[in-house]
Amino acid sequence: MTRFALTLEFDGTPFQGLQRQKHGPSVQQSVEDAAKAATGKTVTLFSAGRTDAGVHALAMRSHFDVESDLTPYRMMGALNAHLRPDPVAVTHCEIVPDDWHARFSCIGRSYVYRIANRRAPLTLERNRAWRVAQVLDHEAMHRAAQSLVGQHDFTTFRSAQCQSQSPVKSLDRLDVERQGDHVLIHAAARSFLHHQVRSMVGCLALVGMGRWQEQRVGEALAARDRQELGLNAPPHGLYFVAAEYAASA
Repeated sequence: MTRFALTLEFDGTPFQGLQRQKHGPSVQQSVEDAAKAATGKTVTLFSAGRTDAGVHALAMRSHFDVESDLTPYRMMGALNAHLRPDPVAVTHCEIVPDDWHARFSCIGRSYVYRIANRRAPLTLERNRAWRVAQVLDHEAMHRAAQSLVGQHDFTTFRSAQCQSQSPVKSLDRLDVERQGDHVLIHAAARSFLHHQVRSMVGCLALVGMGRWQEQRVGEALAARDRQELGLNAPPHGLYFVAAEYAASA
């Protein structure tokens, strides 16, 4: 049995999320079906993170085990051939040790959220960014974001459907920057709660619009109450950027 580690890029628009779903298509199903077509074997895909419907990935790390003589180069080519026309691509493939696990070996995950801060409707970026017409004060957003960095109880920013055993997480980074008419929010942590990034972005956007004072973000955090959440940002602006591991794999 060989363990193949993959790096996946995907457009989440047509999917119900990364994880296999009973009620619609998923990235996991697409990759597993492609692997079966390539090898003739049924595989189970494991990934560094889960993504909601409409969320994208630039470099999701995943793996599956299969009995195959294919080299990583040929496996990548075969998977990509069978993934068409789904908007999923394997950008890297390699063989890893049996004790390496895409999810449980991961020690860091990072996301970026893209806000298109312009009045004009989106064309090329439709379903790829959240359009906010009102000019955002990205500097105020960044200052407010720093109250969330560190170890906290993130109950306020946690979905009611979150399956994590604890609401306590350590947020390593939450930075806001402007690049032209885009406002980018960068988030990094060992792991995240369900909807945590989108919930944080939504509240920071309220600060940028002037609807919340900067200190309101910290107050919402301290309340540890989902009812204090101001806004949950839509999924289509969110991208899984990278997974970090202790050793190269």
